[in-house]
Amino acid sequence: MDVRIGIVQSMKELEVELPDGTDQAALSAQVEEAMSEANNVLWLTDRRGKRIGVPSARIAYVELGENESRTVGFGVSAR
Repeated sequence: MDVRIGIVQSMKELEVELPDGTDQAALSAQVEEAMSEANNVLWLTDRRGKRIGVPSARIAYVELGENESRTVGFGVSAR
């Protein structure tokens, strides 16, 4: 699952790839809980085991979505 987090007063987004099979509903509840108070921290663990913490007061938005295959260059479709 891909998570994209917009940071307040920053042009860049934080992109985190979570392990396959991550429960989107549970993750959504975790995000809502972290954002319920300004002094909370949203902690995520990416697919390589690295932990990332984002202060909830700095979160502008969160996008949750399934992993999409990314192509580099010219994509060729196999039929």
